[in-house]
Amino acid sequence: MTLTQLRYLVAIADSGLNITAAAERVHATQPGLSRQLKQLEDQLGFLLFARRGRSLESITAGGERVLTHARRMLSEADNIRAYAANARGDHRGRLVLVTTHTQARYVLPVAITGVTRDFPEVSVDLQPAADGEVLSHLASGHADLAVISTAGEIPQGGLAVPLFRWRRVLLVRSTHALAGLDRAPTLAELARHPLVSYESSNRPESSLHRTFTAAGFEPQLAMTARDADVIKTYVRAGLGVGVLAEMAVSAREDADLRVLPAPLQMPECVAWAVLPRERVLRDYALALLHTLAPQLDRHDLRRAIDGHIEPTWPTPPSWAELSQSITT
Repeated sequence: MTLTQLRYLVAIADSGLNITAAAERVHATQPGLSRQLKQLEDQLGFLLFARRGRSLESITAGGERVLTHARRMLSEADNIRAYAANARGDHRGRLVLVTTHTQARYVLPVAITGVTRDFPEVSVDLQPAADGEVLSHLASGHADLAVISTAGEIPQGGLAVPLFRWRRVLLVRSTHALAGLDRAPTLAELARHPLVSYESSNRPESSLHRTFTAAGFEPQLAMTARDADVIKTYVRAGLGVGVLAEMAVSAREDADLRVLPAPLQMPECVAWAVLPRERVLRDYALALLHTLAPQLDRHDLRRAIDGHIEPTWPTPPSWAELSQSITT
């Protein structure tokens, strides 16, 4: 039994039992992968997959158990490689980061630029996803860390590290009925107008939806999108009031629109980095985290990631405080 055989086994499972797709995933030939699978089954003495003709139909009960252990062994092998690379100062590698469009577009550019400057042999693979998809991408094992926001609750599925706090703002055209206000509109005032917001607002459990219903109102969602720039486009087209993260609004880029604070009842949100537990973090990933959360002690962060301490995180800064520190 070899790590290569176990890697091929995991690739087959993660490719929907499609041998061709699995071979492409691990950069192997289809005959070579099939041959290694057969050798592994011969060594184990039972079939890992049920077959129909030459196609794999399902994973056997024994195959499921082997697959669980294979994932664990491959993860530990990756940890050994990561630890060794850190120990010898080898900073070559690939950082896979899954996040939302807003974080990718407005928060991460300065931090990623700093990492690629300090670690020139590192490539960054940025994978934007919808709010509801970010953590599932991380759970699949194909990302090193995720950056996601929540309104109160701590993200599950890994070690959650608070980065910064942020609030929503409203965007309207200069001719909109709310544009003349010198304050945040009330929820009652905002409920009279159609809204253009993130696609997560469609979910009944979303913080925006909960805020309106708690006050006895129903939000009028004219349109939702995962892309903040798309939301701005439709605000400019007159579709409604934009409800966006404050990071997505620029005094220079959005000078043609009126920016208003959101009603105070809309809760403050926290941006989190979520890391797989029991995974050795490469030095360049730690550097990225520290740029996004300079309030964190690097030694404590490393020990928490390694599982040596139960973390007690300091209160994260506001977005205004963080953005000032990472751009100066």
